[in-house]
Amino acid sequence: MSSALAQTLIVMPAFNEEDAVAGVVAEVRAALRGVHVLVVNDGSRDDTVGEARRAGAAVVDLPFNLGVGGAMRTGFKYARAHGFRYVVQVDSDGQHDPAGVPKILDALQTHDVAIGARFAGEGDYTVRGPRKWAMKVLAVVIGRIAGTRLTDTTSGFRGAGPRAIEIFAEHYPAEYLGDTIESLVLAARAGCTIQQVPVTMRERAGGTPSHAPVKAAVYLGRAAIALVIALWRPPLTLQPEAGTTP
Repeated sequence: MSSALAQTLIVMPAFNEEDAVAGVVAEVRAALRGVHVLVVNDGSRDDTVGEARRAGAAVVDLPFNLGVGGAMRTGFKYARAHGFRYVVQVDSDGQHDPAGVPKILDALQTHDVAIGARFAGEGDYTVRGPRKWAMKVLAVVIGRIAGTRLTDTTSGFRGAGPRAIEIFAEHYPAEYLGDTIESLVLAARAGCTIQQVPVTMRERAGGTPSHAPVKAAVYLGRAAIALVIALWRPPLTLQPEAGTTP
């Protein structure tokens, strides 16, 4: 695993996360010796950049807010340009436990995309109401598209191997829920293989949630629109990595 970590870029999208980002960077670097950490500052108005740099992360400072999808596409471009074999997204708010990264990297030895799933038998993370049912429906539909059983298609704790990095660097979706739902449909329809692994999620260490609780009632409708957009777009053709099998 140490050799895989040396080839891994941890990408942390960050928007106004000065309260948490330094601690998360420090925790990742301590838990995953030899891994490289990139914070993509997504147009923050606070001192996210300074906190990330002081904690030892490389930083790409976007001049305005693109959303998680735009920030992650920047991260994939960076990984491709610098020769990284694996990319793992770790949120800068502290929800993602870096102890789950080795599981994701293990899955990437045989699959193109690996999802750290909250509802796969580990931890006690729960959701309720319309959001819960929306997530169940999405998991069934996208699981069928991907040809595998999925339980958590909206998890942002996920990794990409060489073939997925190549396609995500150019086509990673930036729309609402595109970084989760649409990216999985995009990858599956391009021929990427997907696997989920159980992980533990935690409460935010700081910052502001991206979705207020009052918006939960419209989550299903928005998720359905995101799925329709993903299916409406023509599938991409992904060339196999030279000298390897997916």
